[in-house]
Amino acid sequence: MYNLPTNTKKWQFDIFLKKIFKKKTDAPFAQLLINVHPLPLFHVKSPIFLFYSASVRQGIVDSVKRALGDQKVKSVVICGQNGVFCGGADIREFGRQMSGPPLVPMIHDIEAANKPVVAAIEGSALGGGLELALGCHYRISHSKAKLGLPEVTLGLLPAAGGTQRLPRLIGVPAALNLITTGRHVTAAEALQLGILDHVTEHNTVDVAVKFALSVTGESLDGRRISSFSCAPLSDLDSLFEEAMLKVRGAARGAIAPVACVQAVRAAATLPYAQGMEREKELMATLFHSGQARALQYFFFAQRAVGRWSTPSGARWDTSQPRPVRKAAVIGLGTMGRGITVALAQAGLSVVAVETHAKQLMEAKKAVPSMLKRGAVRGGTTIEPDSITYSETVQAVADVDLVIEAVFEDMALKEKVFQQLSIVCKPDTLLCTNTSSLDVDHLASQTRHPELVVGMHFFAPAHVMKLLEVVYGRRSSPAAVATAMQLGKKMGKVSVAVGNCRGFAGNRMLKRYLEQAFFLLEEGATPELVDRALEEFGFPMGVFRMSDLSGLDVGWRVRKADGLADTSLTGTSARVRQGCRYSPLGDLLCEHGRFGQKTGRGWYQYDKPGGRVAKSDPWLHNFLDEYRARHGLVPRCIDQQEVLERCLFVLINEGFQILEEGIAAGPEDIDAIYVFGYGWPRHRGGPMFYADMVGLERVVERLERYHQAHPNVPYLQPSGLLRRLVANGSPPIHKWRNVIKNRNSQL
Repeated sequence: MYNLPTNTKKWQFDIFLKKIFKKKTDAPFAQLLINVHPLPLFHVKSPIFLFYSASVRQGIVDSVKRALGDQKVKSVVICGQNGVFCGGADIREFGRQMSGPPLVPMIHDIEAANKPVVAAIEGSALGGGLELALGCHYRISHSKAKLGLPEVTLGLLPAAGGTQRLPRLIGVPAALNLITTGRHVTAAEALQLGILDHVTEHNTVDVAVKFALSVTGESLDGRRISSFSCAPLSDLDSLFEEAMLKVRGAARGAIAPVACVQAVRAAATLPYAQGMEREKELMATLFHSGQARALQYFFFAQRAVGRWSTPSGARWDTSQPRPVRKAAVIGLGTMGRGITVALAQAGLSVVAVETHAKQLMEAKKAVPSMLKRGAVRGGTTIEPDSITYSETVQAVADVDLVIEAVFEDMALKEKVFQQLSIVCKPDTLLCTNTSSLDVDHLASQTRHPELVVGMHFFAPAHVMKLLEVVYGRRSSPAAVATAMQLGKKMGKVSVAVGNCRGFAGNRMLKRYLEQAFFLLEEGATPELVDRALEEFGFPMGVFRMSDLSGLDVGWRVRKADGLADTSLTGTSARVRQGCRYSPLGDLLCEHGRFGQKTGRGWYQYDKPGGRVAKSDPWLHNFLDEYRARHGLVPRCIDQQEVLERCLFVLINEGFQILEEGIAAGPEDIDAIYVFGYGWPRHRGGPMFYADMVGLERVVERLERYHQAHPNVPYLQPSGLLRRLVANGSPPIHKWRNVIKNRNSQL
């Protein structure tokens, strides 16, 4: 055994070659191990993307060429280093001139080799890594490996033969599922599908070496996937029509999944060479698209928020989070139950407290059922005794962290925090799940305000990925770090934000909702507004979402703020605190129309609790009467105005939040809106969308709408937005240069 030289850079990856000679009296024969594993781009669990850079490709090409040209080498094993095979492309290469050998010819050369090439897969084989493995003649994997073609999540398709080889190997239906969703599969599923030839619990390379030796000299004619034909199907046209309908419905305007279906259809209907040309054409269309840019931006943005640096560049992630082994939840309504489940699923011991006997009894039935459903979906098991229930706050005396999730009422929350400050250990972290109330005020009710932070979950709390971690004026970095780390442990995307009314997400949402109400006053219908937003890519328009959440939720908040007074008449009826106000939502609630829960809201439903929204003639008559009563002449409103009015005010508020230092950067706001509010991922988030549309256009349209509606002050472009335009509208990754000198609330 001896090492062969390498021409690649050490900091990127190691390529090593080992010749293993069979010590027998017959002719020597050897096998070549080629290590192609690069360094991880980010240390994250899912998805894992690793460098497949120019130097990696060059190393593989040179090493394989040498191996195939060496008469002593009879078979080849391609493996990874440090327990990972290969996770695909270096995304950072996408934005610049590609260099080094292209991937497609490299894989073709491997597949055309006259010596057996075996892929030894450990850790992950994703994207180009799996395409490389598909070019090998055999694939052997460790049982814990993950495989997949996740390019669609970056606005692309597998363009190194993935859309052509995979359908030929495992059939069109299974390939469509994997390629259009980008999902990862376990080694066991990959074996069942036919992607793998063998799965082992032992050292994968050792098993692959032994296997490679056993197949030396055997014919490879039946091992080259590009020579396969897709398994025949009885009605191919119907299958692809159905697949396209399904993909279009799920994609909500994303073009990459549609292109994936088209590429797989080429595999099913064209010879391999023509299919590869079609794959190349489709990839060229996607590669420079705005959607690909948005998805790739968001890939990095999602990881940037976890580093939670402030606009000034100071970093908090050096703070050591405290260990949390036992947590408590106060209040077992819908949100409290979800938080309890999320904590239990994260492996914590949980004390669940509810002082109302009836609600406690309901929670004791609901939580185990939720855990059971989650275990079925995730393939996990939660110990039934990991959750204990109590009617008294005293039960939380020995926990490390408490999350308060009682009704959204300041007086009630004050009382809870006063009790917790007395009952809990002096170093227990006290967190509130409030969606908008003042975290600093709640902290002032305790003996240790530095241990109080906000943990704003989104319903359903055990499912939704977003967690806003609210940093109060006196919150310690260690307390915030602990909340951030706990969120990560629960599988959340934790975003640190400053303390203000509504924090980041709900503060922006308020402006979005108000504009939707104003559009109804001016002549739009709920159907028109929702259709425009859903065609943009939201899973639900604003009014369907309001019916789902319950109109009474916002009504209670407005009443608490002294806004929901429908007794006012004349011009006063539509003005609050000197600004335009729409009482439409308040009036509907006074009619008992709370949305799906009552079977009537902005839409009508077959019954209370129904899910299918139908246009409601009563609502349209109600709007006509309302406009007539207030002297409003309805006008024609198009979908473009709906998008500009709703989205640009939301974006403008985002710039105001950045200017005030409530969020550290545009990536934080974009992560909040994609993970918490249904903003379409293929549009990158509201701040990225502003960059794509053009900041000058956003300013121009806001100014125009403010001239038309001078009593809506937040239509005026924010100071930060104007400064960015004055600075030449720099790209989004340079906005922090303009923001960094501002005072931060973080």
